[in-house]
Amino acid sequence: MSALAAAPVPGRLAKLWSATPATLKVGGAIVLAWIVLAAAAPLLSSFNPIKVDVLNMLKPPGGTYWLGADALGRDVFTRILYGARADLMMAFFGVVGPIILGTLIGLVGGYLGGRIDMVLMRLFEITVSFPYFVLVIAIVAVLGPGLKSYFISLTLVNWVSYARLVRSEALVLRNADFVLAARSMGFGHLRTMLFHVLPNALVPPAVFVMTDAVLTIVLGSSLGFLGLGVQPPTPEWGAMIAEGTNYLTSAWWISVLPGLAICSLALGLSLVADGLARLLHTGT
Repeated sequence: MSALAAAPVPGRLAKLWSATPATLKVGGAIVLAWIVLAAAAPLLSSFNPIKVDVLNMLKPPGGTYWLGADALGRDVFTRILYGARADLMMAFFGVVGPIILGTLIGLVGGYLGGRIDMVLMRLFEITVSFPYFVLVIAIVAVLGPGLKSYFISLTLVNWVSYARLVRSEALVLRNADFVLAARSMGFGHLRTMLFHVLPNALVPPAVFVMTDAVLTIVLGSSLGFLGLGVQPPTPEWGAMIAEGTNYLTSAWWISVLPGLAICSLALGLSLVADGLARLLHTGT
C-alpha cells in the first residue's frame, strides 16, 4: 500500500493539493469565482439587467453604479454578472456536442480502420476545407441567431478536432495487449471499443476540451458582437462590447469592462487546461 493511500484523509488531501499544478489551482479559482458570481447575481445586485433607465444613461462608474451605466441606463456591473451566465453556458455546453460526436466518429474510424476509416477521413477533409469561423456564421445565419443555433453549428463544425485526437489514440490502442486479450476472450467490437479502447483514448480530449472552451467562449462572444449570438435584451459580454463601441471615447466602461471579463474567464480556462495537461501527462 502506498504512503498516500495509507495516510489519513486530511493527509491525503494535503498531499493531493500539493501535487496539483499551480496553474490548475489558479485557473480553477478564476473559473469557480465566475460561476459563483453568475449564480449569485440576484444577491449581489438589486438592479434589473434589462430594465431601461433614461435618467442614468452613460453614468460613469462610482456611487450606486459601481461600474457605470450603459447607453440605456442599465447597470453595467449587473449586466456583467448576468452575462456571465450566457458566456459560461457557451463555454461549457458548447463543447458537449462536438466532444460526443467527434469521440464516437474517431473511435469507430480508428478502431475499425479500413474503408470505414477512409470514408471518415474524407469527411474530416471536407469539413476542415471550409474556414471554421465562416462556416459557423453561415450555419447560424441559416438556422437563425441564438444559443440553440450556436450549439448546433459548433457540433457540426468542431467535432473534427476531437475525432482526430481519439482516432490517433484508437489506432494505437487497437493493437494493445489488453485489447487483443479482450478480443481473444470473445468480446465483440462494440464492447471492446466502449469498455477497453474508449477509456484509454480520452486523455487527449480531456486536456483539449478546456483549451477548446476558451475558443468556444471567444467564438460565442464574437457572434454576440455580430448580433448572431444571444439576442438583446439578454445580457451577454460580446453583445455588451458591441453596444458600447459608439461610446468608447465618452463611456469606455460599456465595452472595456465586459472585454476584461472575457479575458479573465479565458485566462482561467487556459490555466486549467495547462494544469490538466501537466497533471495527466507528468503526474505532478
